[in-house]
Amino acid sequence: MSSAFLTEDFLLQTETARFLYHEHAARMPIYDFHSHLPPADIAADRRFENLTRAWLEGDHYKWRAMRTHGVEEPYCAGAADDCAKFQKWAETVPFTLRHPLYHWTHLELHRYFNEKRLLNSNTARPIYDLCSEMLQSEKFSVRNLLRKMNIKLICTTDDPLDSLEHHQKISSDGFEIKVYPTWRPDAALAVENLETLNQWIDALEAVAEVAIRKYSSYLIALCKRHGYFHTRGCRLSDHGLETAYAEDYTESEIEEIFQKIRARIPLNRSEQLKFKSEMMVQFAIMDYQAGWTQQLHLGALRNANSRMLKELGPDTGFDTMGDQPQAAALARFLDRLHADEILPKTIIYNLNPANNAVMATMIGNFQTAPDPAKIRYGPAWWFLDHKDGIENHLNILSSISLLHHFVGMVTDSRCFLSYPRHEYFRRILCNLIGRDVENGALPRDMDLLGKMIEDICFNNAKNYFAMELD
Repeated sequence: MSSAFLTEDFLLQTETARFLYHEHAARMPIYDFHSHLPPADIAADRRFENLTRAWLEGDHYKWRAMRTHGVEEPYCAGAADDCAKFQKWAETVPFTLRHPLYHWTHLELHRYFNEKRLLNSNTARPIYDLCSEMLQSEKFSVRNLLRKMNIKLICTTDDPLDSLEHHQKISSDGFEIKVYPTWRPDAALAVENLETLNQWIDALEAVAEVAIRKYSSYLIALCKRHGYFHTRGCRLSDHGLETAYAEDYTESEIEEIFQKIRARIPLNRSEQLKFKSEMMVQFAIMDYQAGWTQQLHLGALRNANSRMLKELGPDTGFDTMGDQPQAAALARFLDRLHADEILPKTIIYNLNPANNAVMATMIGNFQTAPDPAKIRYGPAWWFLDHKDGIENHLNILSSISLLHHFVGMVTDSRCFLSYPRHEYFRRILCNLIGRDVENGALPRDMDLLGKMIEDICFNNAKNYFAMELD
């Protein structure tokens, strides 16, 4: 096998791995059930002005790497010239060796633009000019970029206040790739900043046409929005939490806390946790009654840099892996729902690898026949979606749960050029299985193994979520 970089057998170290990838994984469509792609760009079928706008706009992975390399902020999330920003990124790329960004960068250049040169300070300008020119053509509009990757379905991430007008436009246009919203109500329980929360509740009043004076009316307004999302094809919720919330509380306590929220009276930590716990139960009930799947993204410590949060806002590359205890609260939360027979399908994502085995064992506590794997461990996420992180995740999941039911990879990206991450995952998966076959740890049954690979790449997600594809 050639040792050249990014050959057709990239990351595939055995004959079995190559067979599984080329004959099974590579042929499967993409079911991207968690992304942060802006639906407005899909609705407008945006054409990017240049490669910087397509590639660096909103990409905090790249911004973090550039800052680490000493690049000044105007060239990261700032207002520097687009061409100058790209030059700074290109100068950073050679220093990302062994970081997934190095692989992703060159996979994306290969797969979208057939560009096989390595990106560095010398190749930056010719690559920028060539790719920017291609991006301005109709063949490289947002919808055509998506078509290039054999995508069947995309789920975006949306605030309950969103009108979903862009999703409606995408649907009414007859775009063959299904684009559905995901209900992300994190703002509804963000009690740390009461001014911001009250502004959000006031906006909810207007969009739901419900006067919100009591906690019960708050729930009514949220339920109306949940129902509205359902009519737009939404079948998933998503929650970004430091940890699960499972405090004990009474109805009267929650009403009292809500009145303090509306009066802008600061809550103590116990009150904050009780309110968050009640809200998460209510969101789970909504999901269960509507037949949705709830996603729990656990373990991120967000906005660690307060100065940069003030300057740039959230989601700009200043979040980190948290080390909060996870097991006890998550078990209590899931058990409360299971005991009352209101536990919806649930996917749990974990950001700290120290908790990988915790999550893999947790899902086994609440499986319910006849549903196969009703509770699932989500893919390696964010700081873990690199080769070692993916392999570790797959090894833990295989050892403790059932790998064959794994729901597969997501982009978790704001960039339309990120879809080769699915290829990256699939190559790593096939290499892992192929290595076990070559070592005698798995049988050389290509029908059995091929089916598992195809199920993980696409079929499991299609069957689990059961969202309309045609």
